[in-house]
Amino acid sequence: MKYTQLGRTGLKVSRIVLGTMNFGPQTDEGDSHAIMDAALDAGINYFDTANVYGWGENKGRTEEIIGNWFAQGGDRRERTVLATKVYGNMGAEGEPWPNQDKLSALNIRRAVDASLKRLRTDHIDIYQFHHVDRSTPFDEIWQAIDVLVRQGKILYVGSSNFPGYKIAQANEIAARRGGTIGLVSEQCLYNLAERRAEMEVIPAAQEYGLGVIPWSPLNGGLLGGVIRKQVEGGRRASGRAADALADTAVRDRIQAYEDLLDKHGLEPGEAALSWLLTRPGVTGPIVGPRTAEQLESALRAVELELSQEVLDGLDEIFPGPGPSPEAFAW
Repeated sequence: MKYTQLGRTGLKVSRIVLGTMNFGPQTDEGDSHAIMDAALDAGINYFDTANVYGWGENKGRTEEIIGNWFAQGGDRRERTVLATKVYGNMGAEGEPWPNQDKLSALNIRRAVDASLKRLRTDHIDIYQFHHVDRSTPFDEIWQAIDVLVRQGKILYVGSSNFPGYKIAQANEIAARRGGTIGLVSEQCLYNLAERRAEMEVIPAAQEYGLGVIPWSPLNGGLLGGVIRKQVEGGRRASGRAADALADTAVRDRIQAYEDLLDKHGLEPGEAALSWLLTRPGVTGPIVGPRTAEQLESALRAVELELSQEVLDGLDEIFPGPGPSPEAFAW
């Protein structure tokens, strides 16, 4: 495994991030534990989750699965850089009760303690804001975070799904307050087929020293060889991938992508992850394996080196927006 610093921090993390969103809803506890063991054995030390994972009436279940894994000992917790998130409503299903979601100081305090209990640990390494809260000022948010850092319950803070201007605003207010390191990471939607983050989010992250953690690196499966799987294995695309392939232009682009990689003897999913690892500012993509085999494929991407010919071909098929502001100015 290869490692890098998380943004401007001294924290060293693996270049593949283990996403746990499938743990519970799609992967049972035993298999989830086996995947986490395999990830740790392979050198992945950065695990990402969220308080809402498990979804619906099972919100919090994923954190519980991770907590039960930590409880098995064997230095599992000590070897893991643990990241979780706050924002989504954690109240019972039905009409939400006030202050059970978003980023008020009250909800942050309650949410941290609840996550710590489910995760069966005394601290969270990276506590992430899952979304922008337009109704809570950053002065209030940072005040709550300062208390939690002093209490030793969290070490670093990251954002997720933030636009560039909110990254700037959050860190400027943190700097003005003093004594607060501010955001150190940003999780954003970023992959070959979805490169809008290059316009503002990634430049802002680089300017303020945030590590970029792309989620959905295979764009909902579209970049994982979906057409080849249809042809060779009779596996029909589903969900977002099926909807996207119904568009002829999208299907033609995905076919060109798979043809390019087939020409060079590359697996589509591994190439898509490897491409992200070449991008400026990217710490490592989040992979959310449902099986051990999917984890093994992600690990191979770390060692894969794409030739300039392949990189140029990918840019031709999936052109980015170009540098900001020239991409929209002149």
